[in-house]
Amino acid sequence: MMIRAYQKGELAAMYYPWCSQRQALRCFRRDLELATELNQRLQLTGWRPSRRVLTPVQVRLIFEALGEPLD
Repeated sequence: MMIRAYQKGELAAMYYPWCSQRQALRCFRRDLELATELNQRLQLTGWRPSRRVLTPVQVRLIFEALGEPLD
């Protein structure tokens, strides 16, 4: 997978391609909240749950913690 900036909805759809985008976002947010260590590391990069764009650094942290998406 290419590590670059992603819209949160775009990345969520890659992790949950069988869901609607709205449902994929809910599931993705839940995954980020439940991964406590990941959440803490993301916050150190300036991430906030309300942000719509994830930086390449944040995407790399997500890939390391959750694995790369299927799509």
